Amino acid sequence: MIIFFGPAGSGKSTQGRIIADKYGWRWLSVGQVLRDTGEFDEILEKGELVDDATVVELMDKQIEFAEAEGMEVVLDGYPRDMDQVNILLNQDAGRFFDKLTGAIILDVPKEELYERIKERGRSDDTMDVVKKRFAIFEQNICSILPLLSERKVPVEHVDGTGDFDVVTERIIKIVQKMLPGSPEVFENDNPESIENDALEREKSYGE
Repeated sequence: MIIFFGPAGSGKSTQGRIIADKYGWRWLSVGQVLRDTGEFDEILEKGELVDDATVVELMDKQIEFAEAEGMEVVLDGYPRDMDQVNILLNQDAGRFFDKLTGAIILDVPKEELYERIKERGRSDDTMDVVKKRFAIFEQNICSILPLLSERKVPVEHVDGTGDFDVVTERIIKIVQKMLPGSPEVFENDNPESIENDALEREKSYGE
C-alpha cells in the first residue's frame, strides 16, 4: 500500500487515481468509500465528517477486498489524523502500518494552492475555510510522519509544481523505486476526466 498525502489543491487525488489506473491498482479515498455506501450523503453534503471508527471500519473492508483480489492499494490521504491512526494501532497490533510500502507527499507552495483552489470555484472554498484546511493538514501530517518513520515506512516528498504530466513523471519514479518491476497496464491520456471525478468524490470531505 502507498499513501498519497497533500493539502487541498495539491492534486493528490488526481495523481493517486492516475497512478492506480496506470498499474491496475485500487485507489481508495474516504470520500469515495463513504459516498459509495449511500449512507452518509446528508452528512457529507453538510461538509461534516463521519466518525473515525466508522471510517476505519469501512476502509478496512475495502482494503481487504483489494487484497483478496491480489491488488496493490493507493490510499488517498488515509489515515487523515491521529484519531484514525490510534484506532489502527489498536487493531491487530498496528498491522496496517506494517503493510505500507511507502508514503508520498505532494509539496506545493501555499500561494499556488490558493490560486488552484480559487480556480476550481467551489462554493465551500472560502479563504477562511481553506486556511483552516491547510492548518489541519499541517497539524495532522506533522503528527503522522514520526510514526511512519518509527515503523520504517519510506516517506518521499515530491515537488507538486509545474506541468501536470511532469509531476506525474516525478511520482512514477518514486513509485517504481518503492515497488520495482510493477507492470504498467493502462495509460490515461485524459487526466482532466480523472481530476473532475476525483474532486467530485472528495467534495465536502475536508479537501
